[in-house]
Amino acid sequence: MALSPSGSAIGRGRRGGIRHTASRGHGRLTPYLFVMPAFLIFAAFMLYPLARAAQFSLFQWDTISPAVFVGFENYADLARNDALRGSFVHAFVLIIFYAILPLCVGLVIAAILNRAKVRGMTFFRTVIFLPQVIAMVVVAVAWTRMYSTDGSINALLHLLGLGSWSRAWLGDYLFALPAVGLIGSWVETGLVTILLLAGMGRIPRDQYEAARLDGAGATREFFAITLPAVRGEIAVALTLTVVAALKTFDLIYMTTRGGPGTSTTVPSYQVYYQAFQLGQVGTASAIGVALTILIFGVNLVINRISDRATQ
Repeated sequence: MALSPSGSAIGRGRRGGIRHTASRGHGRLTPYLFVMPAFLIFAAFMLYPLARAAQFSLFQWDTISPAVFVGFENYADLARNDALRGSFVHAFVLIIFYAILPLCVGLVIAAILNRAKVRGMTFFRTVIFLPQVIAMVVVAVAWTRMYSTDGSINALLHLLGLGSWSRAWLGDYLFALPAVGLIGSWVETGLVTILLLAGMGRIPRDQYEAARLDGAGATREFFAITLPAVRGEIAVALTLTVVAALKTFDLIYMTTRGGPGTSTTVPSYQVYYQAFQLGQVGTASAIGVALTILIFGVNLVINRISDRATQ
């Protein structure tokens, strides 16, 4: 029996194979088509400005005179300048107050509340999360007043008979940075506590009951059951708080303006100061690029450690 070429089994098989291959290729592209709109917005408002900042960091430019290509000289200045290097050191100090201290306090508070089952938990969560929803400018103004020489902190010290400890906290070279850091601790502790409470709420209660039957106390329960179960929440909390510490600007701007001297300058404030006060856009861009790389690297380390801990 003879079949025409167009009606042959081989021809139909080839056309079917072509259609199957085309549909399979189209199916592979479908996820990228869905992601494309979000990626374009991200590229327009994040990747392109970052690329332009990296480009500006290779030039010496004051926004008025023609830009002069200097290569990596701005990055070399960043390494040589004590004030610029010191701003990164201050940012790492703030990590202690923004991330480490809130994590320790939040773990204790969340563990106590999770174990005790306090009434009015919804109200408590709202109150402890309140610093996150208050504008940082308002927080800075309030704490600046508290830290002033006639503020409530010095008044409390005088009341307790510790008047010799009173001082202008934000104007003291030694205590200005820790004073600003404590504001960050107050702001971030609520966020960390809420995240940890959410993680602890997913732990089956029978695990605690079994541990108590075996004679485990509160401390043993915390290290054997609670802490391993909230490793994911700890990683998220550290990521958010470390990023907040490294990119903080509004708090420094409203409280100390980097002073006294340069004792509270941080990279984000240096970007503003170099670009808009000194007109050194190239140096400011180099600081911004270095800060971006630092934030990315720190987050990568946190996530790698978290992944290994959960395996």
